[in-house]
Amino acid sequence: MVTNLDFWEGKKVFLTGHTGFKGSWMTIWLKEMGAQVIGYSVDIPTNPSLFEEADLVDKVHHIKGDVTDFEFLLNSIKEADPDVLIHMAAQPLVRLSYEIPRETYETNVMGTVNVLEAVRHIASIKSTVIVTTDKCYENREWEYGYREIDPMGGYDPYSNSKGAAELVVSAYNNSFFKGTDQVVCSARAGNVIGGGDWALDRLVPDVIQSIKSGDKVKIRNPKAIRPWQHVLEPLSGYLLLAEKAYVKEEVRGGWNFGPSDEDAQNVQWVAEKIGEVWGEKDVWIKDGDEHPHEANYLKLDISKARMNLKWTPKWSASKAVETTTKWYKDFYTGTLKTPDDVYQRCVTDLNEYLSK
Repeated sequence: MVTNLDFWEGKKVFLTGHTGFKGSWMTIWLKEMGAQVIGYSVDIPTNPSLFEEADLVDKVHHIKGDVTDFEFLLNSIKEADPDVLIHMAAQPLVRLSYEIPRETYETNVMGTVNVLEAVRHIASIKSTVIVTTDKCYENREWEYGYREIDPMGGYDPYSNSKGAAELVVSAYNNSFFKGTDQVVCSARAGNVIGGGDWALDRLVPDVIQSIKSGDKVKIRNPKAIRPWQHVLEPLSGYLLLAEKAYVKEEVRGGWNFGPSDEDAQNVQWVAEKIGEVWGEKDVWIKDGDEHPHEANYLKLDISKARMNLKWTPKWSASKAVETTTKWYKDFYTGTLKTPDDVYQRCVTDLNEYLSK
């Protein structure tokens, strides 16, 4: 079972970053299970956005707030009095972190400190999941998957800030939450894809936009390996962690959620698979410009989640790309005419995933 539907019925969930791509999918999943979602986000990060296209603002208690504003965050969580907190708010882009490093650290590090400090003072919260990234690890460019016990690091400001956020979680667990009934976990996922992602500098949205415009997408490093997975895969892991933390299973600390080993594919493969599903050929060209450093090889070892949570990925990378491409094709060919159509299109993917 991916998640226990009965557990979430009526639960109050404080979800930071609910207006983002992953946050919007999480909102839809929680609503479909009957949870009460209190969303906290500083803005709607893209235009268009899944949050607006699916009209999610009318389906949650929407709070406009910044995780770097501790007093407002603390008061918002106190007023919500939630059972579960899932922290997804972040500055999530590697290349943007080179342009705004200070803001990246403020959001990703101090934002995490503020969330955990709030949790420490609100007894109703029994279960907390802090979402980081696979890029939190010290980059060694090796073919073996990163394990949860590997050292934190990060070459660029984004990756480094997420490694620092993981260290913050560890410090709070050791200093404040050990021996209490408040269980805090962190979740590290790979490159997620899915319908409704319009963030800049992301492969799938870039390929889709290029196909629509009749151009070819420029790819910086076509042979770079990434742990591609549909957005529902890591979300199922976050929800499972939250459930187990709530009933006091020993799940404190960090957890990897990634694809099976054979699904760590390169960028070129993903671009060409999108073109194949859409019905287009030759969708990319090599970008010969100079760019900031990015890792060439990222892969996660998910043995811990397999053994201890009984969590396994449901969809192959091929299925993830196919499902994602079909979502965008429906969106851009006019099949999805209303916000309810967009919402129900996401529910269709969710139901197919849950039936696997």
